[in-house]
Amino acid sequence: MAAPILVVDDDPKIVSLVKTYLEREGLRVVTAPDGQAALRAFNELHPGLIVLDLMLPELDGLALMRIIRERSDVPIVMLSARAQVEDRVYGIHEGADDYLAKPFSPAELVVRVKAVLRRVRDANGSGTHHGVLEHGDLTIDLDRVEVRRAGKAMSLTPAEFRLLVALVQAHGRVLTRQALLDSLYGPSQGDALERTVDVHIGRLRDKLGEEVGTPRYIVTVRGVGYRAEA
Repeated sequence: MAAPILVVDDDPKIVSLVKTYLEREGLRVVTAPDGQAALRAFNELHPGLIVLDLMLPELDGLALMRIIRERSDVPIVMLSARAQVEDRVYGIHEGADDYLAKPFSPAELVVRVKAVLRRVRDANGSGTHHGVLEHGDLTIDLDRVEVRRAGKAMSLTPAEFRLLVALVQAHGRVLTRQALLDSLYGPSQGDALERTVDVHIGRLRDKLGEEVGTPRYIVTVRGVGYRAEA
């Protein structure tokens, strides 16, 4: 049985609406009304994706996401009434894979959730062998969805993994932010921001141990996008 989707929100109407729309698509859904209950559900049920409200009682969404990110790279779609660009960028920076502002369209949420699940499925191979990419001291196993740096395993989120693969597979070509957004969300990306790419790249660089001014893996091409360092 596929891992459930965990929907976390303290508004029963939103929970009921999201649950109804996701279940119509044949997805299994479990819910939690606050951060502590969500953490227990995460530990016990190991969900395949989390739809997470930012403002929660007991334990707020950002604090919960930080705890989860220390333990797992499970995809997280964050919901929030905070619709400012800075809030959305901050949510992505803290570990969200996508960010949807309230009020939101349940149909759009379903599209985004299914797109994330499809990308995770594709990344896991679904029986197709993609092989291994080598880039400097990085080894990227596309079948196992694993990255090793100098032989040591790295913990990347699905978004960070997809961006790294896209850059390495471009063989030094510059990829625009829009092209990288397509690799993250596909052509139906709604109101996704190009700054989202910058945030994910920043997190990826931190994990790769890149130093400011001396990139070993990812080069910024100002005004255009990014490329993998040769």
